[in-house]
Amino acid sequence: MPSTPLIDPTTLDFTRLAAGRAEIDARLKQRGKFSLIDGVLAQEPDSKIVVGFKDLGANDWWTTDHIPGRPIFPGVLMIEGAAQLCSFDYLVQHHEGEDVFLGFGGTNETRFRGLVVPPGRLVFAGEVRRVRKTLFTYYAQAFYAGDLVFESEIMGVVV
Repeated sequence: MPSTPLIDPTTLDFTRLAAGRAEIDARLKQRGKFSLIDGVLAQEPDSKIVVGFKDLGANDWWTTDHIPGRPIFPGVLMIEGAAQLCSFDYLVQHHEGEDVFLGFGGTNETRFRGLVVPPGRLVFAGEVRRVRKTLFTYYAQAFYAGDLVFESEIMGVVV
């Protein structure tokens, strides 16, 4: 059974970004095809919730091969997008000091609940669950066309 949504994606204002491409690139190491967050919409110091998005085009790099004639955004890229959003939030909200490299620690309770067919906007939401000096855990969800399509616990490690 799907979890309670962290956010209502129909209420988001995409004209007001908390962080755009420059701010994201200043924190995250992923570039080019593997930059899976286009913007961060909500990131408040007093909130445990972070919200971001990825715009998916009909001719994106993965569309010709997954699945030919019927492109479906790969689930593993949903995991990566959620991990990038959570990593961005961790670096901004919880990490102090010099530049660090974050590694992917794993997932728990991952579920895919719907298809993501381009073009469209995939919205990610993450909620802080645990933060330690070298490990962080977020609960993440993704929404497409207003529907919950993915949820997972995401773990990151400071390498």
